[in-house]
Amino acid sequence: MDQHTAHEYLSKKPLVMVTKPFGQEVDVYKVNHKMFATLSVGNEGETDEDGNPIWWMNLKCDPDEAQALRDIFPAVIPGYHMNKRLWNTVILDGSIPQGEIERMIDNSFNLVVANMPEKDRKAIEIHM
Repeated sequence: MDQHTAHEYLSKKPLVMVTKPFGQEVDVYKVNHKMFATLSVGNEGETDEDGNPIWWMNLKCDPDEAQALRDIFPAVIPGYHMNKRLWNTVILDGSIPQGEIERMIDNSFNLVVANMPEKDRKAIEIHM
C-alpha cells in the first residue's frame, strides 16, 4: 500500500475529516473530531527503489495487538510521537499486505468510534 492508496482508504471512512494541525507535511484523519490516523513522510530519509520517500502511518491499536503486530512485521514500530502503548507506526514500504493494513486502519477507526458517546457512535454507524 502506498500513501495515495492509504489516503483514499482512510478518507472513505464515514464522516472523516482530514486536518493538518501539525503542519502541511502531516495529514491527520479524524472522525467526530477524534484522531484515528496520521500519514506523513517518514523521518528517516528512507526511499524506495525509485527514490521516492517512504511514508509512515500512525494507527491506534489495542495494546496487546499493538505488540503482536510489532513482533510479526518489522515495518510496524511503536507509534512515532504517540503513546507507544496505544499507537503503532506502519512504515509503508510494501512489506505488509494491503489487506492487513486495511484491517489495521479499520481497527483504529473502530476503536476510536467505540469510545465515543452512544449518540455519536450511532450517528457514525448509520454510515457504515
